[in-house]
This record gives sequence, C-alpha cells and structure tokens, in this order.
Amino acid sequence: RFITLMDGHPWFEPVVLAASSRSAGKKYPEAVGKKWCMDVAIPAWAEDITVMDAEAAAEKIAGMVDFVFCAVDMSKDAIRALEYKYAQLECPVVSNNSAHRGTPDVPMVIPEINNDHLKVIDDQKKRLGTQRGFIAVKSNCSLQSYVPALHPLMRDYGVSKCLVCTYQAISGAGKTFETWPEMVDNCIPYIGGEEEKSEQEPLKIWGELKDGKIVPSSAPAITTQCIRVPVSDGHLAAVFMSFENKPTVEEI
Repeated sequence: RFITLMDGHPWFEPVVLAASSRSAGKKYPEAVGKKWCMDVAIPAWAEDITVMDAEAAAEKIAGMVDFVFCAVDMSKDAIRALEYKYAQLECPVVSNNSAHRGTPDVPMVIPEINNDHLKVIDDQKKRLGTQRGFIAVKSNCSLQSYVPALHPLMRDYGVSKCLVCTYQAISGAGKTFETWPEMVDNCIPYIGGEEEKSEQEPLKIWGELKDGKIVPSSAPAITTQCIRVPVSDGHLAAVFMSFENKPTVEEI
C-alpha cells in the first residue's frame, strides 16, 4: 500500500525500497511476488528498483534519503532496534509499526488533535544524541476513524467513558479473500493485541507534554472489542459514550 500511496505523490520521491536479507538484491516485483494484493499494477518506477537490505545496508540507505517510512513484519524488539538504528544514523523515521507507540518521547500524531506533540521530538533527539534523526509514529488504523470525532466532544462536554466495537476488514491483517478463504462468510470476535492498542493509544493522543515526555490522559475510560469481518477494505467503529455534561443531539 505504501508503494501505491507514493505513486505520483506531489511531495515524496521514492528512491530506495528495503526489506529483509531474503529480498535484498531482487527487483521489487520478484521480491513481493504473490504478496502484491492491490487492485492496481505495480508502478513502473517500483518495478525497476532493486531491494536493499534494511538492516545490513542501513548506513548506506540513510545517506541516500531524506527520511524513511517504516512498515515491516518483525518482532517488536527487532523493529525498535531497526528504527533506533536509522534515527541514530541521522535519518528521521516515520513509522507505521506499533513498536514505538508506547515510547514516551515518540510522538503519535493525528494532526487535527495533537500536532503540539511534535515538540517532544527535540527531547527525543537529546536522548538519542542526534541532530536530525528521530522517530514519529502513526496510531492504530481503526481508532483514526472515531478519535477525531470524539475529540471536540471531549473538549466541550467531557467524555468520561467509551465503549467501542470495531469491525475491521481483512486488509488490516494484510490478507485478501484469495489468501484467506476461510474468512468468507466468517467473523473472528477477537483480534490479538488490537484491544490493548485501541484502549491505550487514544489516551496518549489526548495526553500532555511534561518534562520531555508525553503523559497519557487519565480519561476517558475506554473498553473495546475488535472484530475481524469479511470485508476487503475499511474499518467501522460503533462508539458509545458517557458525558460529564450531556450535550443535546443538536449540540453534537
């Protein structure tokens, strides 16, 4: 998906694609193989790129780019180490991974809500001993749909409790119905790790900067249930709220 998002982008020019040593040295189409699940062809520019080794060639890659987008299938410890490696090579990292979402001086920004959290990058650089390198992360994909809607209600009416049920497409697991046929006409009522992310990450987004760290908000109390549903793309959230000062329908 990153490849398609970068295709023709007005701001970004992809110059390097990197992966594990298993894919290094191969042209991107050969490296991705049957894992290409998009409904469009691989862009021409990506067809010509030879994949590099994200770990072994980190220093060379860091010298070739202005920053990196990181979305990898590795253990959390390995991801943390890889992202720190690039940051300490003075290469900023914008991560799609969850490994650093809980790191207190790594901002997890939804721009309409907490762009002030980007200020913590200066403190992170001091900790890492870098001039330019840092790590920033995006939040869990499902909560990006409802947290922006809750934000003005929290500010104006005090949301005290939330019960959230998310219905998440199979694309979130990196699957299609071709590669995951058992999901046809099926639901899975539990997605490992998703409930913890959905309960903790909004509190960091609504947190405050203090002494060089992001201190998560203590409210609202959030309970979630995350369900995998037989849909190709897109997530749905049903959100139930309790207010300190209950608004009218018109006010909402």
